[in-house]
Amino acid sequence: MGCQGGTPGTNPVQKVPGTPSHTIRKKPPSSFSDSLFIDSRSVVFFAPDSVQMENIKEVNEQMIFESLEHDCYYQMRNARQVVERDWPGLTVSTAYKNRWLVFRRIHGADSIVDLNRINDICGIYLFDPAKNPVRITMTNIDSELGFYFSKK
Repeated sequence: MGCQGGTPGTNPVQKVPGTPSHTIRKKPPSSFSDSLFIDSRSVVFFAPDSVQMENIKEVNEQMIFESLEHDCYYQMRNARQVVERDWPGLTVSTAYKNRWLVFRRIHGADSIVDLNRINDICGIYLFDPAKNPVRITMTNIDSELGFYFSKK
């Protein structure tokens, strides 16, 4: 189940087409408005801040919340282990007290990501200053690292 930014103080619900008994709840916005600046070859994890996590817990059933929390923890742990083992020269950052990711490209125009607009509570970006940042699926970290950082 993914999450996405909404208006503070509300718990918007979006119906899933074709499944009237299921809903997707949108992620509450970050309680921070800071930016994380990334200017080197990096792996950037993002996760909710503590207030945001409490709000996510409030709008989800206990089992759904526990599943989201479990998946994020283990996928991020596995992805970190793969990066440390296979790509030790990459900078690893975690944005959990940031709303914005600002990727500083060598050719000028920064790429900016508003984490409130991402419908997942956690995830990962790969970044090389010579390229656009790319968001990947953490379960594909092994192949995605090589594909992104090996191509020029």
